[in-house]
Amino acid sequence: MNTEKKYDLIGFGEAMIRFTAPDHGRLEQSSHLLVAIAAAELNVSVNVSKLGHKTAWLSKLVDIWSGQYIINKGREHGVDMSGVILVPFDGKGTVRNGLCYLEVGIGPRASKQMYDRAHSAISLINPGDIKWEDVLQQTKWFHTTGITTAISDHAANEAIASLKIAKKLGVTTSFDLNFRSTLWSSEKAKEVMKQVMPYVDVIIGNEEDFEKMLGIKAEGGTESYADLDPENYKTVAKQVVKLYPNVQMVGTTLRHVKTALLNDWQTVMLYKDNFYTSRKYENLEILDRTGGGDSFASALICSMLEGKDPQETIEFSAAYSALCHGFMGDWNWATRAEAEKVMKGGSARVVR
Repeated sequence: MNTEKKYDLIGFGEAMIRFTAPDHGRLEQSSHLLVAIAAAELNVSVNVSKLGHKTAWLSKLVDIWSGQYIINKGREHGVDMSGVILVPFDGKGTVRNGLCYLEVGIGPRASKQMYDRAHSAISLINPGDIKWEDVLQQTKWFHTTGITTAISDHAANEAIASLKIAKKLGVTTSFDLNFRSTLWSSEKAKEVMKQVMPYVDVIIGNEEDFEKMLGIKAEGGTESYADLDPENYKTVAKQVVKLYPNVQMVGTTLRHVKTALLNDWQTVMLYKDNFYTSRKYENLEILDRTGGGDSFASALICSMLEGKDPQETIEFSAAYSALCHGFMGDWNWATRAEAEKVMKGGSARVVR
């Protein structure tokens, strides 16, 4: 691992303002909305910072209240936002910051996330906007996701270029597949991933991601990607490494949805040809499930940066991401101490 770098991790991607209907309501029945940020790579940068590491985030935003809100919130949590490119607001919507609307489901009604991100600033990013050589030589780790590659061809090309340069500089790279059917087709995703995967050290995703983006299907799952035995995932991970020998680690989250607010949660990873499984968090009560996968990625990255034992890595990542489900918003407010207590079987009794 590189040492004496300005940053432990840099993330690159889009950020949107997230509006959530309160109290499990529909958006159209709500008289007010809760404001937060939806941003996969910024989620990771924030979480890794809160866990004690130096992070930065790169993107392109319009210089209006929403762009400043995102920058200020990142700074609040210790993320260096100085690399964010701000473009003028023209009042016409030809370039804008994306919006995200969320209804948090309950019982048999699933949560629903809707995007309004056309013409977002990051989707119009051009080569040269970010000086990748200068930026990436300052970090140990670089993280981006399949959401960035799905936003536009412009963003996909920049993600691929950044990963290539990161690998040339010896920076560890991670990529969370994050398949979004509303952004692109499985066919397009598979084509782009062929250009991405040769430059990735750590690949993260769930069983749907691996099927829709890499064409690798786990045996034993259901059409809704539930009830997947962790052992069946081992074959998926091994196929990934066989196709892309550069991949050092394959990690995934396994979610069994019982109701919108009651899930089973478990995490697994393949590392150096050994398969590691966390304990299962059965009947995990959920306030807001968004950000759980990013919390898993965050804890996994932190553990690798810190040289943790692989079994400790997967247990910490499971505990930290399980805790994220108890907070509203994408960012994880759990502390390292809380995650370590949970991974060791600590109870939820009141702390006095």
